Amino acid sequence: MRSALGRGTSTSTIPRTEVRVSTAAPAVGLTIAVVSIGIFMTILDLFIVNVAFPAIQRDFAGTSLSGLSWILNGYAIVFAALLVPAGRLADRSGQKRGFLFGLILFTVASALCAAATGPVTLVAARVLQAAGAAALTPTSLALLLNAVPAERRPWAIGIWTAVGAMAAAAGPTIGGLLVSASWRWVFLVNVPIGVVSSLVAARVLREHRNDASDRRPDLLGALFLTAAIAALALGLVEGPDWGWGSARIVGAFAAAVAFAAGFAWRSARHPSPIVEPALLRVRSFATATVAALLFNAAFAIMLLSLVQFMSGVWGYSALRTGLAISPGPLVVSLIATRGQALARRWGSAQVAVLGTLLFAAGGIFWSANLGLQRDYAADLLPGLLVAGLGFAFALPVLLTTATRSLPPQRFATGSAVVTMARQIGTVLGVSLLIVFLDNAGGDVIGAFHESWRVMAAVAGAAALACAALWRGSAVAKSEQGR
Repeated sequence: MRSALGRGTSTSTIPRTEVRVSTAAPAVGLTIAVVSIGIFMTILDLFIVNVAFPAIQRDFAGTSLSGLSWILNGYAIVFAALLVPAGRLADRSGQKRGFLFGLILFTVASALCAAATGPVTLVAARVLQAAGAAALTPTSLALLLNAVPAERRPWAIGIWTAVGAMAAAAGPTIGGLLVSASWRWVFLVNVPIGVVSSLVAARVLREHRNDASDRRPDLLGALFLTAAIAALALGLVEGPDWGWGSARIVGAFAAAVAFAAGFAWRSARHPSPIVEPALLRVRSFATATVAALLFNAAFAIMLLSLVQFMSGVWGYSALRTGLAISPGPLVVSLIATRGQALARRWGSAQVAVLGTLLFAAGGIFWSANLGLQRDYAADLLPGLLVAGLGFAFALPVLLTTATRSLPPQRFATGSAVVTMARQIGTVLGVSLLIVFLDNAGGDVIGAFHESWRVMAAVAGAAALACAALWRGSAVAKSEQGR
């Protein structure tokens, strides 16, 4: 089978086995509703925790900014590290089972976050929350893709992305309202949603699993992968504090390389690897995954920098900050499904290039206009709308491109790989921003301007990766015409 956008890279070595499902067949609409509630909750949590970050910082006064960044980065590290093992196990033991496990764990961990008595206990609870999200996220997309026929999967991914965007649009406003009472409410809000969602999901979701996966997945390879991602993220997060040339940072990056090599070695030899090497040889999948990593790094810089800028420089309250950010995600929720229509008319890669360049334009606009004088309508809002439009075009297309070349029994694993790459991008983006803000000195405005220029550059790099998809599509069409 040919990759949808690549140079005829075969996926025939990925096992295409019978998928066993339960006999119950709920309506597609019910399945979409249930998995959307789960993804809505995880995305909502991402945005409201970012809005709550300044309030948490004030409550835990005396803890450094880099130390508090573990509230965000500790979550991202564990989320990224566990995504692929969780997705692979779900492909084998059941995607519904994995979804329910993740939903329940995420709900319990949210309650523990709300009860945290200090930074250490909050980070520990966030780690558990991340483990739940790692089981929940890839299975939500896999269950959705399995519920619709192949020709409607781009539409389904657009819905999945639009739901996330609606959570993102609501998150800043809801977060601002909750933080005005206490930052602990940004975690407590997950508890009733999670309880109700778990009860409904247990009744309406249909199980999917791969019958041929009778061997236990490579647990040592999963450990190597987890350690590689954790070591890489540790080096990125602590580099500013420990020193980029220090023995600890060099050791962290060396360990990441060594563990990654061990993971590659195990994957090539184990009869049931966590990620089959053939999966990564699908060019459209691999290229779209790289583009998603870069794009998420740019997005992470944008989100946290705007929250920090409006609260720290302009003196906005949490509620006002949330309201100010919400137009960008609102644009995404309105446009996300329309991006797929443009992709069918112009080509997926072309729309992804356009989206990433529009996102970069938002960063360039802010670096040229934002300053001490507060003029939201003229200096911040236009960039937010342009960046939101770019996000709506880029991300759904990248997710569709990454998954549509894969067999159904690898939907959870494949979507986990893409989401893992996006979370590594999040860690990279947050870490880069912390570097700029920690070394700002007296020029805080200059540090923000530099971060937005870097955001634009990283989004530009994502555009180059999307252009490689464009070139691959042209090559494939040329070969087919011969």
